[in-house]
Amino acid sequence: MKSMRRLVQGCLLAALLTGFLAPVCAEQSASTWDRVVFHLDETRTARWALMLARSYLDDVPNAKIAIVAYGPGVDFLLEDARDKHDDPYDYAVLRLVERGVDFRVCAATLAARKISKADLLEGVNIVPSGISEIARLQTKDGYAYLKP
Repeated sequence: MKSMRRLVQGCLLAALLTGFLAPVCAEQSASTWDRVVFHLDETRTARWALMLARSYLDDVPNAKIAIVAYGPGVDFLLEDARDKHDDPYDYAVLRLVERGVDFRVCAATLAARKISKADLLEGVNIVPSGISEIARLQTKDGYAYLKP
């Protein structure tokens, strides 16, 4: 009898909590759907990341997208950078900036590689640490992590 009462109480508690928590979970799910961070640590995946970001915006037009680059991943964000087919990156990057995509590069990488801010494409932002920025966006700002 005692175990039956505990079972009923547990079921009632679960039903009560589900009723209260479902809207909170739905709200959190909806709010994280529209925030993503792309992690780029090599340039060979940059063209793919740009296409994925464009596609994501087509599906979720109000999405907040951050593309964070460090190490060799910053190369596509340099003036006159070209892919393996000799196509420039600047047009695709600038179109995404116009759509609200936030490109962020690692200051530590720039310092280590002696790259100046003037070498970066217009609209690219510098953050102290690329890897820390990715972690911050995920844990503090609720961004979903994507690695193209």
